[in-house]
Amino acid sequence: MAKNLTTRDEDYSKWYNELVIKADLAENSGVRGCMVIKPYGFAIWEMMQAELDRMFKETGHQNAYFPLFIPKSYFSKEASHVDGFAKECAVVTHYRLKTADDGSIVVDETAKLEEELIVRPTSETIIWDTYRKWIQSYRDLPLLINQWANVVRWEMRTRLFLRTTEFLWQEGHTAHATKQEAIAESEQMMNVYADFVENHMAVPVVKGLKTESERFAGALETYCIEALMQDGKALQAGTSHFLGQNFAKAFDVKFANKEGKQEYVWATSWGVSTRLMGALIMTHSDDNGLVLPPKLAPDQVVIVPIYRNDQQFDAVSEVANNLMKDLRAKGVRVKFDKRDTHKPGWKFNEYELKGVPLRIAIGPKDLEKGTVEMARRDTLTKEIVETTSVVARVEGLLEEIQDNLFTKAINYRTTHTTKVSNYDEFKKVLNEKGGFISAHWDGTSETEEKIKKETKATIRCIPLDTDNEAGTCIVTGKVSARKVLFAKAY
Repeated sequence: MAKNLTTRDEDYSKWYNELVIKADLAENSGVRGCMVIKPYGFAIWEMMQAELDRMFKETGHQNAYFPLFIPKSYFSKEASHVDGFAKECAVVTHYRLKTADDGSIVVDETAKLEEELIVRPTSETIIWDTYRKWIQSYRDLPLLINQWANVVRWEMRTRLFLRTTEFLWQEGHTAHATKQEAIAESEQMMNVYADFVENHMAVPVVKGLKTESERFAGALETYCIEALMQDGKALQAGTSHFLGQNFAKAFDVKFANKEGKQEYVWATSWGVSTRLMGALIMTHSDDNGLVLPPKLAPDQVVIVPIYRNDQQFDAVSEVANNLMKDLRAKGVRVKFDKRDTHKPGWKFNEYELKGVPLRIAIGPKDLEKGTVEMARRDTLTKEIVETTSVVARVEGLLEEIQDNLFTKAINYRTTHTTKVSNYDEFKKVLNEKGGFISAHWDGTSETEEKIKKETKATIRCIPLDTDNEAGTCIVTGKVSARKVLFAKAY
């Protein structure tokens, strides 16, 4: 199987697009800006979804489902929210088609909706209209709901997984009795996301706050996790929003407290999407194809038989099937590729392209010696292992690969995080090296916009895990309480 991938150094963007298609993850669809997620890509997403769903439920959340269509009038109730999404909304105006005189299918102009419906760009408005019916008393709080759904945001420039008109995600929407509880929920979910992305995706993240201009529309505070891709660009991997009482007031969601007094509830929302697939691909993969962390690989191990005749195949298969049984008993996801339509070399290339963490080859010579050949995807190294030791070695190697991918990504981020003290140095690092740039900023949207306009770099976050270190803004020279992280971003 010839890979013929463009290399990352040649054209990173082209490499990414080719890899998504050649590794059988997704493809462009007949609908402009929308993608088809293929079975292998969807299997990875399902692994992500299952783990996140477990983590949500462990923190007390329940799943529900809300309508895809939202009445236009709902959006007008929260002004900043509608301003944030107005340019991205798909609008349903009619509910019927008809056949024209020439036989073509046209919209029936008599079937116009009394009120236009917005195809869900996010669900705050429809959910808060519903919560008004669900919440009456402090006994109904906290209300901790998550939804797995699709959303539509009309994008002009799309890229598979990273930015598509329709994408898959989860969105949490919670209601609380106090401001402190809502803030704690927002922080908790940011930490849940960071835990998942670091410990399952093996992608290191920086936890922080968004600036006012970068906050979610309608939020008082947006918490985020930011990751750094191999081309030195940042990618927002997840966000959690403290919404205050904005939506509760807009939709009149009140509760009777313990004293019987009516109060507005406090709200949060939080979400991650199939954009995480893009982060996974761009953080770990190489010029040979996809590299998957074992915890999210649909197949952690693949066994490839090598044989010349049916007798050899039967002998190899017996060993392979026993190995597969023993590995599965240990919870390892393993596949025995018995296809006779492709030679072993073709299969080796295929699984390298698809990022399978470990490959085991077994042939007649291995049977004689009581060994197998084991190949790691992350380092492309091979070793000979005695058949009796395979299960223990596989378990150890899968942990080792997971840790190695995280360490490699951490090292890249460390060497591509640069502190600068003036604007000239800022621009030089941005153009020549890229990555995260730690610099002082005077806290004004004017300076933030000037930097964005002149360099295309944005403030990715105000980091939460660094000490406050006063200084002066790299652009204006005004007093700055602490450094922020800048980068060009997806």
